[in-house]
Amino acid sequence: MEALKKIKMKRINLKVGLVFAGMLAFTNSCKEDFLTVNPNGALSAQVLATSKGVDALLIGAYSMLDGVASNGFGWEAASSNWVYGSIRGLEANKGTDAGDQPDINPIQTYAEASTNPYLNVKWRSIYDGIARSNSALVVLAQAESSGAVSAAEADSFRKQARALRGYFHLEAMRLWGKADGTGVPYVDETTNTSEVTNDVDIRAQVIADLDAGTTLPDNMTQIGRFNGTVAKVLKAKAMMQLQQDYAGAKTILSGIIGGSVAPAAGTAWSGGRKPNNATIGLDPNYGNIFDAASRNTSLETIYTIQYSVNDGSGGWNAGWGEVLNFPYKSGASPGGCCGFFQPSHDFVNSFRTSAGLPLLTNTYNDAGNALVDDQGLTPAQPFTPDLGPNLDPRLDWSVGRRGIEYLDWGKMTGSDWIRDQSYAGPYAPKKQVYKKAQEGQLTEVGNWTSGYTVNGYRLIRAADVLLLLAECQIETGEIANGMANIDVIRARAAGSAKADPAVTYTINTYSGSITTLADARLALRFERKLELGMEGHRYFDLNRWGITVTELNRILTYEKTRRSSLYGATTVGPEDVNYPIPQQQIDLMGGRLKQNR
Repeated sequence: MEALKKIKMKRINLKVGLVFAGMLAFTNSCKEDFLTVNPNGALSAQVLATSKGVDALLIGAYSMLDGVASNGFGWEAASSNWVYGSIRGLEANKGTDAGDQPDINPIQTYAEASTNPYLNVKWRSIYDGIARSNSALVVLAQAESSGAVSAAEADSFRKQARALRGYFHLEAMRLWGKADGTGVPYVDETTNTSEVTNDVDIRAQVIADLDAGTTLPDNMTQIGRFNGTVAKVLKAKAMMQLQQDYAGAKTILSGIIGGSVAPAAGTAWSGGRKPNNATIGLDPNYGNIFDAASRNTSLETIYTIQYSVNDGSGGWNAGWGEVLNFPYKSGASPGGCCGFFQPSHDFVNSFRTSAGLPLLTNTYNDAGNALVDDQGLTPAQPFTPDLGPNLDPRLDWSVGRRGIEYLDWGKMTGSDWIRDQSYAGPYAPKKQVYKKAQEGQLTEVGNWTSGYTVNGYRLIRAADVLLLLAECQIETGEIANGMANIDVIRARAAGSAKADPAVTYTINTYSGSITTLADARLALRFERKLELGMEGHRYFDLNRWGITVTELNRILTYEKTRRSSLYGATTVGPEDVNYPIPQQQIDLMGGRLKQNR
């Protein structure tokens, strides 16, 4: 197997241990100043400035894609953005109980301060990834000057490092950036960190870094490396998120699909490939996308961040960032801990259909449409779940609810799967969860929870790409093509295997019924919620569309009727479209970083 697959991008074994130790000197992590990239000592020239040394440094940069490192970055920095994208976007609440991980509480109620520890850990993780990318470039320059790497190797290393740096900066921009492109500092291998500020527009530099990766070959031979397709998707995302450049992104995304409208699920796209050169497209079975066993092999998964288990790392290489997000019932449910990341009522009700189509006017929370739930009931008390027919089938691949099959764990039995139902509601997360038959094989053995899994975060999957293209088409006047691509995704949902055979689902395509820009936007935005819910996208989507304040306040109006103790008097204002710069980082930089609010 390929080297990256063996070490799963995170497992730095004895073969590269010395090199990794040298890399840590570059990141200067003991000072928490991850902008500093200047090398110290002679180890770089003697050991690192070789092809293997540069590649090891590059692997170290890849290892930060999950946001986690054993020197203090855990679930607070998970790149799945379950806190910063999904909870903040009101697809879910924190879950568990009021006292566990209390630093999430103000984030979910839009009251976080710049001193919130979660924000500082997330910042440190992102800029550690940037520093590692820059370290690889610094040493690459030394290796090139000595002739220790070939021109072809240097070209590949440089493009990968720049694409990684671009990705990390894009993450920083999505969290802390301002509409004018300022808010976070851009740091490359030439940056004098004593002069770093966050008051200049860095969008062009971020996109240029991602663009450097677009000329990488699609066949990188290893599933964990960025290839040309991955870099193109990330560049298109940056163009849309940072510049609202829908026309430019449309050209890139249609090239990946191989045309203006995607073929039906199960048919490979002609324009893009996975990093190991495997074909990509919509998986014909929606549930298969999230199966730990198909994390790299599903047609859908264009780029999965690599996790591994039982490799001697004690779980650090596994899904540490998502380890809290499992049902709570010990021994009888997956993970057995810790009850976090519970889907919101608004999100669950969104799967109600009428004539097989979503309720685009947001009447899904009305009496008669909202799903019946078991709030306040014990497992011994009788309850009949909503078995359809007016339900989107993606509901039960996304959410655990009482009386419905939960993968191969049997039917969810209700509040005994929930840590504190009175606080966080009756629903459980499902997409990242492993099957019972996979426990001990695709999960870590001997740790405090089996929630450490190989089920890597799907950083890029085909439906996301297709919906981004549909968005670009709608925004540039190609409404018919945009709606046709939405219909391809809805047809896949209709044809997928059922999560529970007892439920009758009803889902149809729009079939040309939407022709106006306003209605097409509603359909697109709703479809991204249904298709990509609980995958860390929602808050960033709302920001891109400029509807964060109005949409979140609308949802809060309903959620307060169900979770009054959680949301209380919460409101969302214009200041809540990004997060405050961590005060600790402002202090470390001597005040050169300015608060972004």
